[in-house]
Amino acid sequence: MLQGEDIKERLKTRIISEIDLSVEPDDSDIGQIIDKCILSEAENVYMSLGEKLQLKTELFNSFRRLDILTEYLDEEDITEIMVNGYDTIFLEKSGHIIRAPKAFDSEEKLKSVIQQIVADCNRRINEANPIVDARLSDGSRVNIVMYPVSLSGPVVTIRKFPKEVMSLDKLVAVGTLDKGVAELLKLLIRARYNIFISGGTGSGKTTFLNALSAFIPEDERIITIEDAAELQIREIPNLISLEARNANVEGENEISIRNLIKTSLRMRPDRIIVGEVRDMAAIDMLQAMNTGHDGSLSTGHANSAKDMLSRLETMVLMGMDIPLPAVKKQIASAVDIIIHLGRLRDKSRRVLEICEVTEVDMNYGDIKINTLFEFTETCEEEGRVKGFLRKMNDLINIQKLMNAGLYDIYKEINSGL
Repeated sequence: MLQGEDIKERLKTRIISEIDLSVEPDDSDIGQIIDKCILSEAENVYMSLGEKLQLKTELFNSFRRLDILTEYLDEEDITEIMVNGYDTIFLEKSGHIIRAPKAFDSEEKLKSVIQQIVADCNRRINEANPIVDARLSDGSRVNIVMYPVSLSGPVVTIRKFPKEVMSLDKLVAVGTLDKGVAELLKLLIRARYNIFISGGTGSGKTTFLNALSAFIPEDERIITIEDAAELQIREIPNLISLEARNANVEGENEISIRNLIKTSLRMRPDRIIVGEVRDMAAIDMLQAMNTGHDGSLSTGHANSAKDMLSRLETMVLMGMDIPLPAVKKQIASAVDIIIHLGRLRDKSRRVLEICEVTEVDMNYGDIKINTLFEFTETCEEEGRVKGFLRKMNDLINIQKLMNAGLYDIYKEINSGL
């Protein structure tokens, strides 16, 4: 703080004494009390207008919002906030991780903020349930780990999302993919191809899924299923959002992704969008794709498109004891397209592969993939990696395009790639 932490602490004590605890004060009441206390303090200690405004913001955040986290959440160029105990915070800005200049005053204050976050999401965190996934009101994703799992104090990781949903055109503008490829993907969405988006942590899977969902026809009924709701689909009027629920302290009343997928099939969806498949729910997602819900979308962690298929095999086997050849056949029948994202050495997010899943090789038993596009690096200028998506092969499965009456448009787009 510009005038010293002692002033801030003195004001906090005075503000608490001024608050009428017999009623629940609203934001305006707290703001007025803070203004009054700062003006009184300024009679003894000189503060510029900028210092007064900064002090008011910090004090208001500590009483009514998420304390120091609010300041970092408001900075648009910060994409990740990592709290490693109350006195250490790291930030990701423009792809680079730096240590934050400020932190929480005490572990008690950090714990109070954590309880506020989980309470707003109807979640609970304590020693019996020390790991929680939650979200903030602006859609930011939050992961919290407490003692006894975390030995270095409470750990909070917040993944921020842009205030404005990133459209496919904006992703083209920032270089995530090429314009011609984006037009092709729009067509595949309209033609109801089942698409998986793969990539590592922070590669932009959820952002890309949001961008693709904008091209789902408005007259369809869509059901989204997530661990913690973070998808921002706004163009579909007939949209149902479902969120999983953790078990209570007694280990009961859990509602898993698997439960939600099964339930969604009875809700007459045209398409199902699962935020991320990471466990045995994969079998239910694949069965939904195979039972008349073409055009469904999901994401998953993987190092490549081929690795995503291997992970799907493993996840299916976690949930069902069936022969591996049957699993491979189920995957090949359900998934049409895999879009793989990654982060390059310049920290930029790019589409690295777009592959078509074709069939199971009867000789070797592997799922065959047809690579449609592959990122090719051309050079590096001023620390920025330059490249483009090189066309490798044409789409083999064109039946869905023909059924949708879009094949002629596809041929026109494809000829220009």
